[in-house]
Amino acid sequence: MQQYEIVIVLTPLLSVEAAAEGIAKFSKILTDNGAEIVQEDNWGLRKLAYPIQKKTTGYYHLTEFRAPGDLINKLEIELRRDERVLRFLTIALDKHAIAYNEKKRSGAFNQKKSVKTEEAAN
Repeated sequence: MQQYEIVIVLTPLLSVEAAAEGIAKFSKILTDNGAEIVQEDNWGLRKLAYPIQKKTTGYYHLTEFRAPGDLINKLEIELRRDERVLRFLTIALDKHAIAYNEKKRSGAFNQKKSVKTEEAAN
């Protein structure tokens, strides 16, 4: 199975609960079709880089998962049909991106900063 990452931007007109419900719907599509969710990260309400459908903010959600390739097409069809979704982007992760995400999750990037501050103190 290939590892993927998807960022979904939902309309800001939703309540927090409705946005979470929408994300849960897409996570259920993934798990019901044999995908394994590696990590989910809810970024919350953020300002968009440019207006989309006259909206300047949106609910961002990132999901990293392992799935067979044919599931991506099915998921993207569901995302296009859902009017709560402003934008989405799915990318296939290569071995370098997977290693980077594993380091990010383990907190390796934060540890380097603390080592540097300890060296500066000595």
